[in-house]
Amino acid sequence: MSAFASVRTAALMAGIVLTGAAQADVITQWNFNSQPADGSTSTGVTVPSAGVGTASLLGVTGSFASGTANGGSSDPAATDNSGWQTTGYAAQGMGDKTRGVQFAVSTLGYDTISVSYDLRHSNTSARHELFQYSLDGVQFIDFATFTGAAGDTWFNGRTVDLSGVAGVANNASFAFRIVSTFAPGTSQYQASAAGGNYAGTGTWRFDMVTVSGSPVTPVPEPESLALLLAGLATVAGVARRRLV
Repeated sequence: MSAFASVRTAALMAGIVLTGAAQADVITQWNFNSQPADGSTSTGVTVPSAGVGTASLLGVTGSFASGTANGGSSDPAATDNSGWQTTGYAAQGMGDKTRGVQFAVSTLGYDTISVSYDLRHSNTSARHELFQYSLDGVQFIDFATFTGAAGDTWFNGRTVDLSGVAGVANNASFAFRIVSTFAPGTSQYQASAAGGNYAGTGTWRFDMVTVSGSPVTPVPEPESLALLLAGLATVAGVARRRLV
């Protein structure tokens, strides 16, 4: 190998160690399909389809229903595509931010965390959904509100970027909730269907709930970095002497 090639190789190695770019990975995902597939969309599971985590109900009841009806979710499954259906929401004017679903996922080893999900609103369901996050699994903080301004409709790819929130990355106790909330500036729920009436018997149906992040790139120990730089300097010195 020539002296110039040696310098270039050493420099590239230093760059890899110092800047190693990470790509976003799926940490945990729920598609709610039966495991194993059973050919029925009225059955399913709440254990993750990828990764590890827990899914639970908040003051509502749950069942499973089609993930392909009414336009369908983003689940690529051609058959046995189930969604997690919830109902039994609060009565009009009651229980703001108390009914919905909760997920807990460890983000240890990951940063730049984001959450995405698909949600079908029925005609009489709450139009406004609130995303909350928690750093300890106990206290939840309001973060983002979405609007489902149409009934019997899937809203796919709802995405929440938490990369700028301190404490979400590399956290074994990370959790989040998606709950129904009053229309902004009011103390009343607004129905998803235009001109419709809200009812607690309306349904929200979830699918493809996904937590993603970038693997944390190890930072080299000071001793290792010093050795690498010293080696790079030595190679550069040899190259200069050969050019003299």
